[in-house]
Amino acid sequence: MKIVLDAMGGDHAPQAVVEGAVRALQRFSDIEIVLAGDAPVVEELLSASGAPGGRVEVLPAAQVITMNDDPARSPLQKKDSSMVRALTYVADNPEAMMISAGNTGALVTGAVLYVRRIPGIKRPALAPVMPTRTGNVVLIDGGANVNCKPAYLAQFGLMGSIYMQRTMGIREPRVALINNGSEPGKGSSLTKEAYKLLKRMPIRFVGNVEGRELLSGTYDVLVTDGFTGNVVLKFVEGCSRTILGMLKEYISESFSARLGSVFMKDAFDRLKRKMNYKEYGGALLLGLNSGVMKAHGSSDAQAICAAIGTARTFIEQGVVAEIRHEISELERQAAEKAARKAAEAEAGGSRQSRRNQPHHEEGTDVAQSST
Repeated sequence: MKIVLDAMGGDHAPQAVVEGAVRALQRFSDIEIVLAGDAPVVEELLSASGAPGGRVEVLPAAQVITMNDDPARSPLQKKDSSMVRALTYVADNPEAMMISAGNTGALVTGAVLYVRRIPGIKRPALAPVMPTRTGNVVLIDGGANVNCKPAYLAQFGLMGSIYMQRTMGIREPRVALINNGSEPGKGSSLTKEAYKLLKRMPIRFVGNVEGRELLSGTYDVLVTDGFTGNVVLKFVEGCSRTILGMLKEYISESFSARLGSVFMKDAFDRLKRKMNYKEYGGALLLGLNSGVMKAHGSSDAQAICAAIGTARTFIEQGVVAEIRHEISELERQAAEKAARKAAEAEAGGSRQSRRNQPHHEEGTDVAQSST
């Protein structure tokens, strides 16, 4: 399995990216890594890190797309950037997968331009994984599409369901629509129409979900537009940091609390790991012809290694092929339904036309002619 990294993308690039790649090579024997970036710099870091020979390739790139670059224009203006070089590599090698911790908007734009959408997919969507009380839940869309139509959300639900089924081993993922009420009639015009469409999709749609239930563990896929999804994602990240920070402060305020924390250390460590984004690697951009992942901008080597592990599972489980198959099947069914309706309409029109034709009794035309 070949995984392509934007070596220059992220707050701690390229060192953290290269170090994370080396860790992953040591951990997984069935992967190869391609590092797109400033070749002399990347090769020097590889040499210093003791990377396994024969499983690393450096893809030279003279430019870098920064966090301040225009997301819409930079993928076209900087075609020799590490991000675009990595994207064009997976476009030419669809079995490979690309990871970047760089500019999110530029990655989404570049992925659509170079890797392109699966035929039938209206919009790709970011699918970050968040921790819950009982496991994990995928949020889709996590920020790729600020303005959405109901049909987009319906496809998000399908892609999220396939992702959780394939990568998490959940037989029938429970898909819910984020809303301001659990009743079917609640919400905006977007969510009301999306609700109707999600009910028709070949997924286990369980209805609306309110904000307080998002991390309850009752759901496996949370569907929403990119604006709402990004707010939810950032709020959960900030909330977890705040709670863990407050807990640490309260423990340090008294001797009894510090003493008690010694016995609670294992529980605190487990909670910290579960709420740490570094454990999850990054968010998949679903709906493209190849796998593309957005890693957290502040990813360190641990987070990059985790992202590579997630990418490896994504490739292994054939998520792209399954999404392509399901979308193709839905389009085939829609085409057959449209053809049936057209045939029925044509048959109905023919019957109506025959009924509207003038009716003559037998012999009338002959009698009129004789007259």
